[in-house]
Amino acid sequence: MAIKYIERGAKIDENVKRELVNHRLLTHPNIVRFIEAVVTEKHLAIVMEYASGGELFDRILKKGRFEEPEARYFFQQLISGVAYCHAKGVAHRDLKLENTLVHGESVPRLKICDFGYSKNSLIDSDPKSTVGTPAYIAPEVLERKPYDGKMADVWSCGVTLFVMLCGRYPFEDKRKPRDFRSTILKIRSCDYAVPSGVRLTRGCLDLIQRIFVVDTAQRIDIPGIQAHPWFLTDLPAELVRGDFSQLESETSPTSTMSIEEIHAIVEEAKIPYGGTGRDLVEDGDHDMVTSGEFDDDDF
Repeated sequence: MAIKYIERGAKIDENVKRELVNHRLLTHPNIVRFIEAVVTEKHLAIVMEYASGGELFDRILKKGRFEEPEARYFFQQLISGVAYCHAKGVAHRDLKLENTLVHGESVPRLKICDFGYSKNSLIDSDPKSTVGTPAYIAPEVLERKPYDGKMADVWSCGVTLFVMLCGRYPFEDKRKPRDFRSTILKIRSCDYAVPSGVRLTRGCLDLIQRIFVVDTAQRIDIPGIQAHPWFLTDLPAELVRGDFSQLESETSPTSTMSIEEIHAIVEEAKIPYGGTGRDLVEDGDHDMVTSGEFDDDDF
């Protein structure tokens, strides 16, 4: 098991509640399994399945980048997990390499984690807040209008694929790599290029080009990705079936905690250690790979 600790008090907000409520719905081999949440003296503790291989991001750091077969292998699993989330009504809204873990060595399995910014179309309002991670954020999320969280997930999956293949972020300004506003401008104009030293097949380039489309009505969706020839190449047999009920039966049962129990635990955890008031939350500067919620001044 792995345990995520969140300090009691002001850090226990609606995002934490949504994380617990949405995560408990999901039972899939490519999603870290939620087990339970408990309140300790100083923290809210979220107990989850342990992924022994750490972050997928660390694997890329070691290698520099993946060749197409390896990148596709992990991308296929990512899309399988995201498709399952969407079928359950859950848009993740913060998909990135740091939120994808790996379990096992000989046959590594990708597992999506951290549902803190997720929204469920069945119980939540339409997404309109600008949340996520700057390097992965979709252009429509920046417009401060209601948007389709599932299509925003598609864009983030595309960024994840690009980083696996190229070893760099697609919308990062090489002249100002840590400049938040420069990255946002490049995202809005869909200004990216494959590095000159990276050779990708036509099928791979075609899929990337279909994902990085500013107009969501023209952007490829998850079923479209699953039907794309590049994605279908060497597709593992378990993913060919596309039968979520079968995949669920092959995964350990999810939490037995009820929504009412989760709500009660969250309310208890809102009370800070040693007091009944609310702590102050300090907001630091944004960077390209840290999740957050952004306002107009950031743009």
